[in-house]
Amino acid sequence: MKSAQFAYEGLERIFHERGRLAVCTCLVGNADGMSFTALQEACALTDGNLNRHLHALAATGIVTLSRVRGKGRPTTTVRITASGRARFLAYVDELEAVVRAVHSVEGERQPSRAKMRLAASS
Repeated sequence: MKSAQFAYEGLERIFHERGRLAVCTCLVGNADGMSFTALQEACALTDGNLNRHLHALAATGIVTLSRVRGKGRPTTTVRITASGRARFLAYVDELEAVVRAVHSVEGERQPSRAKMRLAASS
């Protein structure tokens, strides 16, 4: 079967949701992991929503969750796995291909936005 130009086979469904996209973006930038609370604040998610996303990501091996009990409340730390990082970065590369394709197609149809702004300011 011939590969379709716009099939974007590298767009994994697990990442293609706003909350999980935010979580993985945060974790890629924090190699040591993040506490549940810090991740919740960074992604503007409720407890239940973040918990649901983390369980989906953990079930597919993208993140690991570790719970540490100490003085006071237990702390859950979330880390992206090496394979999760590789999969997420491949997903981002595929998204960049989508953006390049859109700009390429749009560029063929219309003058560039920069040229339009220059013409408007003249």
